[in-house]
Amino acid sequence: MSFALSSLTVSQMFGQRIIRPIGAAALGGIAFIQDTLIAIDTIKGHLLQIDPITDNTKVINPHQVREFIDVTGIAVWQDTLWVTRGYSVYLCNLNSLALEHFITLPYPANGIAVWESTIYVSCQKLGDILIFDRNTRAEITRFYAPGVGIENLAVTKETLWVCDDVEQSVYCLDRATGEIQFSVLTPFDSPSGIAVHTNNTNGKESLYLAYANEEPYIRDNPNADPNHELTYRDRTFIHPLYYSYDPEKRYALSNGYLIEMSYAEEIAPLDDVYLPDVEWRIALPSDTNRQKVRSVEPIGLPFTEEIIDGQRVALFKFDALTPGEQHLFGWKALVEVRAMKYRLTPRDVEDIGSPPAELQSRYLVDDDDLAMDTAIVLNAAQEAIGTETNLLRKMYSIRNYVYDHLSYGIKPYIDTPDIVLERGIGSCGEYVGVLLALCRLNGIVCRTVGRYKCPVNGEQQGVPLQPDFNHVWLEFYVPGLGWLPMESNPDDLGGYAHPTRFFMGLAWYHIEIGKGVSFEYLTSKGERVKKEDVAIGDLAINHVRFTILSELPPIEE
Repeated sequence: MSFALSSLTVSQMFGQRIIRPIGAAALGGIAFIQDTLIAIDTIKGHLLQIDPITDNTKVINPHQVREFIDVTGIAVWQDTLWVTRGYSVYLCNLNSLALEHFITLPYPANGIAVWESTIYVSCQKLGDILIFDRNTRAEITRFYAPGVGIENLAVTKETLWVCDDVEQSVYCLDRATGEIQFSVLTPFDSPSGIAVHTNNTNGKESLYLAYANEEPYIRDNPNADPNHELTYRDRTFIHPLYYSYDPEKRYALSNGYLIEMSYAEEIAPLDDVYLPDVEWRIALPSDTNRQKVRSVEPIGLPFTEEIIDGQRVALFKFDALTPGEQHLFGWKALVEVRAMKYRLTPRDVEDIGSPPAELQSRYLVDDDDLAMDTAIVLNAAQEAIGTETNLLRKMYSIRNYVYDHLSYGIKPYIDTPDIVLERGIGSCGEYVGVLLALCRLNGIVCRTVGRYKCPVNGEQQGVPLQPDFNHVWLEFYVPGLGWLPMESNPDDLGGYAHPTRFFMGLAWYHIEIGKGVSFEYLTSKGERVKKEDVAIGDLAINHVRFTILSELPPIEE
């Protein structure tokens, strides 16, 4: 079988663009045959040859489609194609595509990778990656699968790459031992296939991921009244994964975007209010290891910039806010953001010492209505960790305890952790409150961070996007390493096994604003205005907008 390439050079072929195969419904495994990209459409059974520049798509198994329906993983070694279908693994010659049975597992086989005579097969039901010898068909050994979802595989000389659809992650494993070296978050959800492309000129290896899920859209139905209705359609594509791992700082960065974010307040009080000598402060985006602020400029009215506890804050001044007076003011920032994932094990945090005294005095106390002296919260703090003493295991146990006892629900206000635990339902802010209370009672220094997430539409560039809600998460402190992030509720999917994608990790769409300081508050005559007297939400309407300008280039090593 011959594979025709486009007339473009290899460097032109493999870039940042999203590859959208024409006519594909749900891509599973993908692979490269030199510079030719092939993929399996799991639903249709089409083995596809895809032009990465034009999206032109060719079915290369027109007479064997039925045999390839429900194939989930593919791999190529020399002239042999390997596939997983149902409980079994098959192989065939690329020229004939006549499937030959290799082995059968007790549960469905998901992904496959091949290096010389070594065959790697993932099985979610077993929770393992099984390794077989091609010649004897005997199992050599097995590795513990790193995630909780369905996993697909790719392999190079020293590395086994594992993508997990639920974890939205790619794991880098030592091919010989199965030990996790690091992991990275993917820029889109539901990764369904992974492949390594090797540049024949310089030998550089690049990762590509397939994604497959459904997306909601508004359909124009002329037979309905009203004619617009919500429905779903297949969404599948291929995109490069960029990553950079810093072994000393213990984190990896992956794909990111250049984003313009604006935050503005429109003064429109519910009741007439008079406030003299007003200073209105709004925190600005922070510079962090995963986020870089390129520029900030005012909206509507000028501001002066302050530094509070190391964080940038915009200060707007008014001689007075009088009844009937209206303003629009705020800031617009240009921000580079990338996904970040820490790799840390319990062994790494043994004998690490105590956090600095100033952090303990600030972040081990009940400073935000955390109800840390109530019986239900005190009992939960003890139940969550049992006899555990390791900081990382304690943090993980507390997270899982909260996920097991709460389910997500939105409310217009935030209740204290005792009420939330009794009710069993909480918003992201209430999840954070419970997590903070249980962590601090167990001696873990932690704090609230946030404040918004960019709508998760990385492919919709140049289009203004509005988030539906604000969002908060938390950070916990590890002596010698610093503040590590942890999401509030998105990893609580309601199952028996909680993913760890956002445990010590943040996606590219998290915007860090004013870490360790109040996001927004105002003073009158030098005194902070209490929300019981005048709440900002009763005084003004906020306008939040994101525009994804471009995807960031690969990280330079």
